[in-house]
Amino acid sequence: MLTFGMGASSMALFARVGGGIFTKAADVGADLVGKVEAGIPEDDPRNPAVIADNVGDNVGDVAGMGADLYESYVGSIVSTAALAVAAGYGIKGVSIPMLLAALGVIASIIGTFFVKTKEGASQKNLLKALRTGTYISAAIIIIAAFFIIKLMLPDHMGLYAAVLSGLIAGVLIGAITEYYTSDTYSPTKKLAQSSETGAATVIMSGLSLGMLSTVAPVVIVSLSVLVSYYCSGGSNDFNLGLYGIGLSAVGMLSTLGITLATDAYGPIADNAGGIAEMTHMDASVRQRTDALDSLGNTTAATGKGFAIGSAALTALALIASYVDKVHQIQPDLNLDLTITNPKVLVGLLIGGVLPFLFAALTMDAVGKAAQSIVLEVRRQFKTITGIMEGTVEPDYASCVDMCTKSAQKLMIAPALIAVVIPIVIGLLLGPEGVSALLAGNTVTGFVLAVMMANSGGAWDNAKKYIEQGAHGGKGSSQHKAAVVGDTVGDPFKDTSGPSINIQIKLTSMVSIVFASLVLTFHLL
Repeated sequence: MLTFGMGASSMALFARVGGGIFTKAADVGADLVGKVEAGIPEDDPRNPAVIADNVGDNVGDVAGMGADLYESYVGSIVSTAALAVAAGYGIKGVSIPMLLAALGVIASIIGTFFVKTKEGASQKNLLKALRTGTYISAAIIIIAAFFIIKLMLPDHMGLYAAVLSGLIAGVLIGAITEYYTSDTYSPTKKLAQSSETGAATVIMSGLSLGMLSTVAPVVIVSLSVLVSYYCSGGSNDFNLGLYGIGLSAVGMLSTLGITLATDAYGPIADNAGGIAEMTHMDASVRQRTDALDSLGNTTAATGKGFAIGSAALTALALIASYVDKVHQIQPDLNLDLTITNPKVLVGLLIGGVLPFLFAALTMDAVGKAAQSIVLEVRRQFKTITGIMEGTVEPDYASCVDMCTKSAQKLMIAPALIAVVIPIVIGLLLGPEGVSALLAGNTVTGFVLAVMMANSGGAWDNAKKYIEQGAHGGKGSSQHKAAVVGDTVGDPFKDTSGPSINIQIKLTSMVSIVFASLVLTFHLL
């Protein structure tokens, strides 16, 4: 089960980091040369990187997000199943997370039938339609979870509160993310207003917004952990409380199906807009797809917030699984996890800096890959006569090929960090150092991922808000400033931010799988 979880984490890292580098290299490269230098519209067929950009939406935001949330689901189910045995619940405790997952699929399918809207609907109406499906799926799970717990463990109904706490936390994190990234609300409107004084203030305001947006998700996850721990009997038995935390993670992810569908809405709408532009359809078509794309940015940002929140809860369950695994291997081992233990302190510091190192490498990877696309697009504009006139088709395939090769090559270093560092720290500092590493990694990774995802989402929607006619509209100096913010935000929201939550879980999974090696050969 644990190595299955590690496989899911490894695949998710490949899809999310590789896909993120691919999509943002194409997007940034296409925008910098096409929109900024050549002055042609977004998704113009004369841009050689336009096909790579559209492919990237699917690679990063559909395949990548799917692999990410699948890995969270696998991690939460596996860790909760392991904690069920430690809590003494046996096969019934192991079955509960799996039953919740199965019923979650059915609830998500039912929820999709309630996503309806009328012609000419506003952004708020469209968002409400999508939210209705999510809320109905959540309501079905709330009812189903009660009967599952009642049937399997009727003497432990506090576990139902744990499932509820995770489910409610997921919905609240989605709402908070929507508030900070949708142009319907004041944070993104204020960010758009900062474009009046140039790109520098857009960058500063976006970073400030992202940092501020981390507070509420941290409070929500903290409350969910406390509720699930104590309602599950954690005050009487530590293992019972840990099982409750695992169930809250499963509860949060139980509506995964419809959450993923809502997230995929964004890249589908984006690609529809691209097809409308490339096929020279009526301007009204592009106007409609732009409205849907703006909504898609919000749903994508909400999906990322949900994924990051679920990663934090899953990672906490995995840390508990790691400690439990260590005690299984050496029952007489007394772990000293106090902050005054130097091994714990060093482990916390190294774990705390890991997400920053990972984010730095992924951001740099996007920069390098984007540079190669920029040079290729410039080369084609200069050497292939007839591109700008629309009489000759650009070489789209070369840009797709470059993005693919760059993504596969540049994702190796970030991936190695998640796999190698926990083993090295384990061999040096032992199980105490690894436990602290996982704790520090989870705390800073969660906060950094939320900040980057929300800043990027807000920058993107601020640009689209200006394009709708606010603050000078399309082509104005304010719009150019917002485009700079959006370009900076692209790797924030689509590469580094979402990838951090996979790094958190993969590091935990690797630690659990290699626990025996660490216990046998550690130096300190």
